[in-house]
Amino acid sequence: MARYLVTGAAGFIASRVCEFLLDEKHAVVGIDDMNDAYDTRLKDYRLARLKARPGFVFHEADITRADPLRALFAENAGGGAPPFDAALNLAARAGIRQSIEDPGAYFETNVTGALNLLELCKDFGVMKFVLASTSSAYGADAPAPFLEDAPSDRPLSPYAASKKAAEALCYTYHHLYGIDVSVLRYFTVYGPAGRPDMSLFRFTQWIAEGKPVLVYGDGTQSRDFTYVDDIARGTIAAIKPLSYEIINLGSDEPVVLSDAIARIEALTEKKARIRYEESNPADVKATWANIGKAERLLGWRPQVRLAEGLAHLVEWYAANRDWAKDIRTD
Repeated sequence: MARYLVTGAAGFIASRVCEFLLDEKHAVVGIDDMNDAYDTRLKDYRLARLKARPGFVFHEADITRADPLRALFAENAGGGAPPFDAALNLAARAGIRQSIEDPGAYFETNVTGALNLLELCKDFGVMKFVLASTSSAYGADAPAPFLEDAPSDRPLSPYAASKKAAEALCYTYHHLYGIDVSVLRYFTVYGPAGRPDMSLFRFTQWIAEGKPVLVYGDGTQSRDFTYVDDIARGTIAAIKPLSYEIINLGSDEPVVLSDAIARIEALTEKKARIRYEESNPADVKATWANIGKAERLLGWRPQVRLAEGLAHLVEWYAANRDWAKDIRTD
């Protein structure tokens, strides 16, 4: 049994990672500041499921505040051993459009927060660090499917820039202090109890409730939608020693947005009322992960196809519609 620190534990991806680690009988110390960047009912829902599990300990904490984090590391250290076998930094301010409106909050959490954790890993001898990064790092110029060594020095949003900065910090701490780092670039994660600003959650709610379905652009853009359970499995696989690696986790099956809407229409048996709006300059036309590196280094491939994953999402929404229908999606 190992003990892992997971930041952002009440978040969409991190909560699922925690569940999978607990399934494997590991001990998990989860932290989250429970901010209201989106409707906290989703975070409360995920956290309640975790708190019911043996082996899970929760601390409400903000990774941008170094002193409480240091106290947490010290509390879990004992007998000269490191407090954690690995730190998984899955806490983040996420979302492209929101980062344009409030870039400072994104850099504080995604860069300063990562720096605080890396410093503490160095000081307390935690020699494995996993960073949740993003496919947005590739910008608009990377040839598809995106390879990890494609240029990523022209981010289109403060969110992407903050994640690229965190990746660079991780390399610095690997080089200077020998911390083993896995940087995971996630591609458009979806699933039950997902983030409400993500397209598939929004489309599901809007179609189910007969609301206008807002599409930025003409609907022909494509996304490499990846189911949350696959992302969680890949994240846990990346805890293994890798020195320093950047690894894509994606479905390797891009789907056109209008096709995804049609699939949700079929599942909900309702017709979408689509309203097209001008695309945002921070949006890219397409994402597509080359996952050869994940297969080679982690033995990982996605297992859940879009049809199955969307069915799970729509089923979850129907089961929780009494409150999910009121979740704000902007």
